[in-house]
Amino acid sequence: MLFDTHAHLNAVQYDEDLQEVIQRAQDEGVSHIVVVGFDRPTIERAMELTEEYDFIYAAVGWHPVDAIDMTEEDLQWIKELASHPKVVAIGEMGLDYYWDKSPKEVQKEVFRKQIALAKEVKLPIIIHNRDATADIVQILKEENAAEVGGIMHCFSGSVEVAKQCIDMNFYISLGGPVTFKNAKKAKEVAKEIPLDRLLIETDCPYLTPHPFRGKRNEPSYVKYVAEQIAELKEITVEEVAKATTENAKKLFGISR
Repeated sequence: MLFDTHAHLNAVQYDEDLQEVIQRAQDEGVSHIVVVGFDRPTIERAMELTEEYDFIYAAVGWHPVDAIDMTEEDLQWIKELASHPKVVAIGEMGLDYYWDKSPKEVQKEVFRKQIALAKEVKLPIIIHNRDATADIVQILKEENAAEVGGIMHCFSGSVEVAKQCIDMNFYISLGGPVTFKNAKKAKEVAKEIPLDRLLIETDCPYLTPHPFRGKRNEPSYVKYVAEQIAELKEITVEEVAKATTENAKKLFGISR
């Protein structure tokens, strides 16, 4: 029972062989997948996948890189989709200071609007953070995001920052980078953060874990993330799988 809490099976990289990719995930014990939409086309595709597969759920939101493109109509549309029974989170949202397509102030405004929306529809949020930790933590505090909580997706920060986020009702999600030899911070977080606050993900088709680094990622590879966390915590893979799956179900309100 593995739960991939962040996948982009709505990406063009899976246009040719999606059915095989999903079959491999099931063969490796992946019982649930959340497909994350972050603009019009990817949200539409995520919603289609929730209809096609009973174990696929959707998160809907607007990516900070594209914040400049988001309209009030888009925000209203996300709000409408939030009432769908298989939409389990709002996001991914946040700040990305690596790419400069959207000005920082626009990103912050779109981020705040989505937090407000999530509180209105009572769904957790999924946070994208690239080179923007201090501003993200500040906005989460100012907007009282703890009210809905959520996920620090593909967390790459320090143990100290992880603890701050946990204090604000967030789970720490680890992906492929925790398997990289040089990923000191991610490994420390895996060791130090309690199992009841951890989640696992692939962020596929990106951030492929060792030993497939450099190739396309897919949900079946989430087991390598679980194995690495188990090794670092000196517990069994089964314990990691059970705990992270239970954490995800609790957060997303999935009973089965």
